[in-house]
Amino acid sequence: MEYIYAALLLHAAGKEITEDAVKKILEAAGIDVDEVRVKALVAALKEINIEEAIKSATFPVAAAPAAAPAAPAAEEKKEEKAEEEEEEKKEVSEEDLSAGLGALFG
Repeated sequence: MEYIYAALLLHAAGKEITEDAVKKILEAAGIDVDEVRVKALVAALKEINIEEAIKSATFPVAAAPAAAPAAPAAEEKKEEKAEEEEEEKKEVSEEDLSAGLGALFG
């Protein structure tokens, strides 16, 4: 994947995707470069319009969760209390996180 990422980075920067350019990016990232893979990638991308490929790419969409069956009123109250407690825990943890981040940035 890092070979593809290097090519996309060059494309995003408006640079020509050449073997030397891809090698430099991979080497800068500390990756051992496979010359054959670089040559194959550059040759394959010469025939591809990257902008069109990106626009036509389909990304998987997570399915919406199915609706739960109706619960009795007593169970709903218990669930609401549990949800409220979870929200309170989240709020506390978010506050703790933001305090910790503040220490990082002075």
